[in-house]
Amino acid sequence: MTDQNDKRKPWINWLIFGATAIVVFVLGLFASSIVERRGETYTLQTVKPIPANETRNEVWGENYPREYETYLQTLDTTYASKFGGSKMIDYLEKHPELVVMWAGYGFSKEYNQGRGHAYAVKDIRNILRTGGVKESPMPATCWTCKSPDVPRVMQKLGPEEFYKGDWIDKGEEIINPIGCMDCHDNETMELRISRPALIEAFERRGKDINDFTHNEMRSLVCAQCHVEYYFKKDPENYLTFPWDNGFSADDMEAYYDNIEFVDWTHKLSRAPMLKAQHPDYELFMTGIHAKRGVSCADCHMPYKSEGGVKFTDHHISSPLQNISNSCQVCHREETEDLVRDVYERQDRISELRTIAEQTLAKVHLEAKAAWDNGAAEQEMKEVLTFIRHAQWRWDWVAAANGMGFHAPVEALRVLGTSISKAENARRLLAEILIKRGVSYPIELPDYSTKAKAQAVIGLKMAALEKDKEELLRTTVVEWDSLAKERQGTLKKY
Repeated sequence: MTDQNDKRKPWINWLIFGATAIVVFVLGLFASSIVERRGETYTLQTVKPIPANETRNEVWGENYPREYETYLQTLDTTYASKFGGSKMIDYLEKHPELVVMWAGYGFSKEYNQGRGHAYAVKDIRNILRTGGVKESPMPATCWTCKSPDVPRVMQKLGPEEFYKGDWIDKGEEIINPIGCMDCHDNETMELRISRPALIEAFERRGKDINDFTHNEMRSLVCAQCHVEYYFKKDPENYLTFPWDNGFSADDMEAYYDNIEFVDWTHKLSRAPMLKAQHPDYELFMTGIHAKRGVSCADCHMPYKSEGGVKFTDHHISSPLQNISNSCQVCHREETEDLVRDVYERQDRISELRTIAEQTLAKVHLEAKAAWDNGAAEQEMKEVLTFIRHAQWRWDWVAAANGMGFHAPVEALRVLGTSISKAENARRLLAEILIKRGVSYPIELPDYSTKAKAQAVIGLKMAALEKDKEELLRTTVVEWDSLAKERQGTLKKY
């Protein structure tokens, strides 16, 4: 037995030697990784100071290259989900009923799918709603969410003075697209609120913005802009969030009715209309993700790890473009199952949304027919209220991104009430028209395409497009030239 053990000893020695070598090798790799990660951490801690009011994203990007490189991916406009994404979509061409629904309002001229944050300044310059050299109908307030230059100018002028005047008046100051300074403190990198309207809205609700947690701030920095808002007339065009009663469509509808606010009077129906902007935060707040403590950034800006560094992905986009880092952190289902679940809910919302749009386009045209046939203001009063409320509720869902997925149950409820109110208006209109000897249903004009619908509501598109081209050729070129003098060579987006 002793002889056999002696024969085996060399093999055991070699085995021990090999195992030791492997352990040493693994420990060496581990030590190297620790040193590398400490080095990366040290690099992050020794960044160059960022000046106060530095609005150029590329300057911030020198200190935070990972965040900046992912932010630049918002320039990619190739991704399209079933109902959204970053790809350009002409919604008026896709849904010509919208032109009729917005008759007399700027959205009937042009309304497109929003692209990435890096296009914010370019797209507001190009959109027909902001007008041209001869006609610039939008106020300066419309710049508020488009650029980190806005808080810089607000600090210089004060918010009340910034909101005054026309959109075109502030154009030479607003150059850099949405970026770092909009959400971060330049010294600490802590999340911050750079727009006063959000702070003021919470103050009216008895809440201090400084009391919110970091996780809540990961939604509130988005809520500076992805919200419903209106412009007060006193002070002039002062940006205000209608949250005093709550976040639901019903709460905000009651708020607007109480102050008798009107965005515009509809050109065809003469209804006192409300225009929802993009109430993403409000719809989200009525949904299950908000109730479970999920933030906007959890889904739209999930964490990433690279080279031992954990950071927030600043490619702000649809979660469907990055399911593994967004949805599957909580939901363990297969990718195909998750996408199918999302589309099933969105399909149902889209179905009701389409019915609402078809009904609303008809009711505006039928109301015009009632006026044309001598309807009295008193008998039209209830009709116009139904139209106002029906379109507001449709818009509260339709104007938000995500085809209602931020709160599918609430979106379906609100669209259902929209259709009900629109049909109530049509029932009353049928009675008014029949009283005057008009057969019902009336014959409607052809608005089956964007161009036909714009002709029906009397838009002179050729003149609008010519005026916009002149603005881009002259005024916008001057704005960029002035910016170069102030900031040096700008990175073009």
